[in-house]
Amino acid sequence: MPSGSQSFQVYGLGQSALDYIGEIDSYPPPDVKCEFSNMVIQGGGPVATALVALARWGLSCAFAGVLGEDPFGDMIRTSLEEEGIDTDGALVRKGYESQFAFIAAEPGSGRRTIFWQRPTGPPLNSDEIDLSVIRQAKVVLTDGLFPEAALAACKAAKAAGVEVVVDAGSLREGMLELARVSDYYLASEAFAKALVGEDKPLKACERLAELGPRVVGVTLGPKGYVALVDGRIIERPAYQVEAIDTTGCGDVFHAGFTYGVVQGWDVEKSLDFGAWAAAMVSRKLGGRAGIPTLGELAEQGYIER
Repeated sequence: MPSGSQSFQVYGLGQSALDYIGEIDSYPPPDVKCEFSNMVIQGGGPVATALVALARWGLSCAFAGVLGEDPFGDMIRTSLEEEGIDTDGALVRKGYESQFAFIAAEPGSGRRTIFWQRPTGPPLNSDEIDLSVIRQAKVVLTDGLFPEAALAACKAAKAAGVEVVVDAGSLREGMLELARVSDYYLASEAFAKALVGEDKPLKACERLAELGPRVVGVTLGPKGYVALVDGRIIERPAYQVEAIDTTGCGDVFHAGFTYGVVQGWDVEKSLDFGAWAAAMVSRKLGGRAGIPTLGELAEQGYIER
């Protein structure tokens, strides 16, 4: 069925990747051989991984982005379709390569180092997104990788009364413009530092709130998060777990928050769910293997059995 004839609860626009993840004891110095173990291959990318979590939690999702004409692109599409995510908006750039990453995880510390290549094909543009799908969604989620398309999608969503969630991982072209047309703007610690030039996440929240979002926040990894909601500060520590790999934690934080928006939860519950889900992901290699199940959501009291 063409995507234009179907409505989805969440429309995601942004990155999709293939991740190769291996364990190492510690990150090596230059010019040294480093053996890795327990390699896994998973789909990745902020928006794509968030949609996988949302689909596993029972929401209908559509993905829009760019794939290359290569085996990685086929694997990325398959990884999404196997989760029940509509991929009609995932366009193949013929003669180009898909987004790919190799990730070295240090289970003893929970740290990971990511080496990645963005999709080499032309970015998605505003003429290539299906506005009819956007207007029928409950939430639009974007990471801003394709600034022109993301801005057009967010403007169409706002005009139609659709909620907009932005995953601001990096301060790059167009990201602040997205803040002006978003409802919820959740940034990474690196984004916040780049924005204000110092390690003051609350100052970054204040700066972002001036641009118009109802809720702004900064995720702080093992330190938790800080958010600003109608002038009220919310600060929470991270859930304590034995972290194996932090790949995908931010992606699933945004998925958890988005799930709460779709369900009509209050902001504090949505943020808390995002933080808990992110912590659960860190217990396994990769951004998707540790996504909590519906049964685990019920055991934690977020949903009814």
